[in-house]
Amino acid sequence: MTYAHLAAPRAGGPADTVLAESVVQSVDWLAVAPPTIVAVAAVALLVADLFVPERAKHLLGWGAVAALALSLLALLPLLDGDRSTFCLTGDPNVCSYTADRFALVVQLLVLAGALLAALLSVHDVRATKLPAGEFWFLLLASAAGAALLPAARDLATLVIALEVASLPAFALVGLRRGDRLSSEAALKFFLSSVTATAVMLLGISFVYAAGGSLHLARLADGLADAPEQLETLAAAGVVLTLVGFAFKTAAVPFHFWVPDTYVGAPIPVAAYLSVVGKAVGFSGLILVTVLAFPAYDHVWGPAVAVLAALTMTAGNVAALRQRLDAPHSAVRLLAWSSVAQAGYLLVPIAAAAYADEPERAVGSTLSYALMYGVVNLGAFAVVAAVAAKGGRGGRVTDYRGLAATRLPVALALAFFLINLAGLPPGIIGLFAKVAVLGSAVDAGLGWLAVVMAVNVVVGLYYYLKWTALLFRPAAGSAEASAEATPVRTAVAAPPTTPLTAPLRGAIGLTAALGIALSGAPQLVFRFAGEALL
Repeated sequence: MTYAHLAAPRAGGPADTVLAESVVQSVDWLAVAPPTIVAVAAVALLVADLFVPERAKHLLGWGAVAALALSLLALLPLLDGDRSTFCLTGDPNVCSYTADRFALVVQLLVLAGALLAALLSVHDVRATKLPAGEFWFLLLASAAGAALLPAARDLATLVIALEVASLPAFALVGLRRGDRLSSEAALKFFLSSVTATAVMLLGISFVYAAGGSLHLARLADGLADAPEQLETLAAAGVVLTLVGFAFKTAAVPFHFWVPDTYVGAPIPVAAYLSVVGKAVGFSGLILVTVLAFPAYDHVWGPAVAVLAALTMTAGNVAALRQRLDAPHSAVRLLAWSSVAQAGYLLVPIAAAAYADEPERAVGSTLSYALMYGVVNLGAFAVVAAVAAKGGRGGRVTDYRGLAATRLPVALALAFFLINLAGLPPGIIGLFAKVAVLGSAVDAGLGWLAVVMAVNVVVGLYYYLKWTALLFRPAAGSAEASAEATPVRTAVAAPPTTPLTAPLRGAIGLTAALGIALSGAPQLVFRFAGEALL
């Protein structure tokens, strides 16, 4: 199918036919199928909500799961080679949408993460009586924007995709009506995000003025050839543009919204933000730095390196200070852990500024993001499971003795936490961290590699402390009364009520993926060494 841009009416004749043909743009619907399927499904579910009786509202959730699964299948035909669409008629090599290997990997992460979040939400929407139609529409709309962003190859599409992914997320966080924590979290998330977006748009206007194009490829050439008097303007634009993406990645000092937002949001939404929200930020950051701003790598390279060091350090220190018996400490600990993990994810992006082949350096970020996405969603799935069946699930101490009542769930959570820590038998977590460290060393950023190594050791404490708690005797047992425990508040082990099928499916799927990846850890180094852009 094609469409034509509007042109001023002119007299008929052959010249007019040539003019009309010159502004015709072809659309590759197969290339844009993954985000399109999700977007169409979002609207369809919102309309269907008007006609579906209350007793059948849960079917909307399974419709959302099916739509996300279909969008994942739509990635398969795109594996045979790069496909581009919405290209300039005067230069077919300059396009607004490109489904290359980078885009496909991030779309896989985004859509799979949204699918797992949807599985977690099927139970949560019914149990907490959230408005089903609105919830599934917002989740799928956000996922559609997140899937569009990694394929964007101009700043306008990039910003639109970023906002389409973000705006529904604000509503998802505040969807629990009458909940003060939810309302406060949504407001804080919204205000801080809008401020960051405004700063980013100011930066984009600066780089557009200096580079003369919105398309990333042409912008890179324009900035490289910009007049000397515009260099300061361009450098300021580069820094301001980074601010918006630094907020999305929860990089310090733009991280303050994370713990309160995760606590106030429904647990599946917090899981979605921790993985899909970060994937959006990191993919956008990679696109603008590597593709659009290579001429200013001396500006963004040191800035991202400092952000990485600050982010991993602040996240780990805050996690260490978290009281295990405090309300919502389980979600808060995962929130601060996600901040620390964001610091690790920033390391290869910083290394790209100093590498001879920056396209290869960012491969380590994507390989680490895939590992992090699987195990972090799995950890949130266990938190949701403990909270769903009578266990409070909000405190880390609620997990004491979990192995005695739900051994498979406890083993799964232990596996996820060990992967986040980077220890065996979490082989994939270990190899992903080694790949990230290697990218810093290869780029000559030895100081950043040392900072990361220290932070990895620091992170072992709280990951292993939570893991050990799973296998300690539950409060009230003979073994528990005989030991002197340092935990301030001891609670009974979570009940043994069977888990719902969606929760079992989410935990089982993430555990199976983690084990499969650990069985082939060499894929991390192979993946990290490829040029995906």
